[in-house]
Amino acid sequence: MTVNLEVADGVGTIRLDRPPMNALDIATQDRLRELAEEATRRDDVRAVVIWGGEKVFAAGADIKEMQVMDHAAMVVRSKALQDSFTAVARIPKPVVAAITGYALGGGCELALCADIRIAADNVKLGQPEILLGLIPGAGGTQRLARLVGPSKAKDLIFTGRQVKADEALTLGLVDRVVPAAEVYEQAHAWAARLAAGPALALRAAKESVDAGLKTDIDTGLTIERNWFAGLFATEDRETGMRSFVEEGPGKAKFR
Repeated sequence: MTVNLEVADGVGTIRLDRPPMNALDIATQDRLRELAEEATRRDDVRAVVIWGGEKVFAAGADIKEMQVMDHAAMVVRSKALQDSFTAVARIPKPVVAAITGYALGGGCELALCADIRIAADNVKLGQPEILLGLIPGAGGTQRLARLVGPSKAKDLIFTGRQVKADEALTLGLVDRVVPAAEVYEQAHAWAARLAAGPALALRAAKESVDAGLKTDIDTGLTIERNWFAGLFATEDRETGMRSFVEEGPGKAKFR
């Protein structure tokens, strides 16, 4: 398989495994969607790490595969391509991308689907599709602009240039830069800490932020209010408040 899901201690690692560059061909895209949907369903997966291995995250689409596709074929395929990435973005649990080496084109777009991005100090990220006479097609024009702002996104998309770790951090394209040997360890630690947290509250927080960004502030506040009130029906809320009153903050153990 070109993508695998391994679960341990509440953390599911979605591992790209298509050497040497983890090129995202159609089979890999479809497998990615399947595993994102599996991670969504499984109760033993409480947080997710997306990982391409020690050398490279994903260098983009399989260009040789795409070269033989005509307009009619891509009209059909482009929706499935976007659906694969959207399945990752919609995992209702904390998701962290552990980025090493190259994250270009589809690889960068996959990283954009995570809630945070922890990058190696040797990474190169970018959306080089314009150099092929194309634009990003797996969400790059939308998620990148929402993350770093439209003018910075246009600079990266218009030029197709690659950015190194320091500039990616300055742009807000990644959230943390660490030594390459520590990327997966730190990403897993972030996920493991949240895997021990209140699952329904984390889901509510993620969906409130993501849904609120798609609408006006008043509708966003309504989404937040409904989730906030709804959590008062959960065992986690009872556990958290009881622990706070009896033991102080940060001591609750959620089931």
